[in-house]
Amino acid sequence: MNKTELIAALANKTGASRKDSEMFMNAFVELVKDTLCSGEKVQLVGLGTFERKDRAARVARNPRTGEQVEIPESKGVAFKAGKALKDAVNE
Repeated sequence: MNKTELIAALANKTGASRKDSEMFMNAFVELVKDTLCSGEKVQLVGLGTFERKDRAARVARNPRTGEQVEIPESKGVAFKAGKALKDAVNE
């Protein structure tokens, strides 16, 4: 399911217009992004947790040439599914 299909399903499930559903979806994505950028995590009971992960700088090896390459530190996002979601998927 892509974003357009998700917006359509949300509108259908709630009875709201597609425009309102799209506005809600965009606001939700923006809030999650802003929260993660500020270093906080987003915990949604029944779904899971979005969390920013800091990756330290490291030295890796290019498998083709064997040359060492420095990889700078970076930030990533991790999602950990909650128990309710895991249980629903496994049924």
